[in-house]
Amino acid sequence: MNSKETAYLYTEDFLQYSFHEQHPFNQLRLQLTKELLESEQALDSEHVILPRDYEEETILRVHSKEYVDIVKRAGEEHPVSFASYGIGTTDTPSFPGMYEAARHIVNGSLTAAEFVMSNQVKHSLNLAGGLHHGFPNHASGFCIFNDIAIAIRFIRDHYDAKVLYIDTDAHHGDGVQHCFYDDPNVCTVSIHETGRYLYPGTGKTGERGVKEGFGYAFNFPIDAFTEDDSFLDTFAAIREITDYFQPDIIVSQHGTDAHYLDPLTHLHCSLSIFEQIPILVRELAQQYCDGKWVALGGGGYDIWQVVPRAWAQLWHIMNGHPAFQGPIDPVWLAKWQPQAPSTLPNTWQDQWTSYKSIPRRQEIMETNQRMKEQVLKFITNNKKKG
Repeated sequence: MNSKETAYLYTEDFLQYSFHEQHPFNQLRLQLTKELLESEQALDSEHVILPRDYEEETILRVHSKEYVDIVKRAGEEHPVSFASYGIGTTDTPSFPGMYEAARHIVNGSLTAAEFVMSNQVKHSLNLAGGLHHGFPNHASGFCIFNDIAIAIRFIRDHYDAKVLYIDTDAHHGDGVQHCFYDDPNVCTVSIHETGRYLYPGTGKTGERGVKEGFGYAFNFPIDAFTEDDSFLDTFAAIREITDYFQPDIIVSQHGTDAHYLDPLTHLHCSLSIFEQIPILVRELAQQYCDGKWVALGGGGYDIWQVVPRAWAQLWHIMNGHPAFQGPIDPVWLAKWQPQAPSTLPNTWQDQWTSYKSIPRRQEIMETNQRMKEQVLKFITNNKKKG
């Protein structure tokens, strides 16, 4: 695949989305990933696209005017608390210029969507995006504006395309699901750690949509400490869902917090799943959508050992290449190691030195398998009715 068929959305303005130095959501991971790709000669200027500037009306298609005005005020009057709007909380504190910072990310995801839908590229990637917890009237879980929902709404408004949304972040994609819960033209799929142990506590198998949207929301709440094989076996259900829904475009969110080193979650996967996920999504986009695929970032809180490698693999595989193997470029390691709080991995694949075995492995696998079968039974029954 040549560079004209893929787009990598990037601007230094993405780095403005910064709550404070100690906050776990750290956009330095964007710079780390981009420079890692450049050091491997897998990303050059031909790939990189600057986000266009879209009218505020695109944001207002998802978020209320009242809430958008509050975001503006919070960024101008910092520090301030609008807790009823989710701003000024521990998770989502106010910071100067937060409206502008959030809007840059929205512009990135809108540009990614427009480039694909207007056939300028087959695939596009905005790693700054993927803020799936944003709700129409309030911020939540580090997410101010829900760039995913805004981009999907843009696709629906301007291209009338059926959108399959796939979310593999360890946290449930609650905000996106909420925005399209009654829409039969947007199918939301989320595989995430069960809400029994992890924020936001939603995403049960029985959450299937309402009204005309019933049957177009799918949730796979996997057990804590799920490992690679069980995660990927559960994720494979996306094949049946894609065939059931028949989308025109796939929009996917690629949080990396299912990794065993992530400090905020309890899943126990390796870098391997972040190689396998995009391989399958790309295959489905080619099979059902003429290749149309918009990929976005998301969670991921070990920004040194995990996120750059996982997101670099995503980009490389989007371009039709096999996953990176072997050693990581020593120049990149030499530049960033002095700033890293731990030893950076020097190979693309995990070395397993800090991996702890899970005594409940078989039980977890069986629990996940039963859950997966329960979700897919719904599709089987619906096909029989049809």
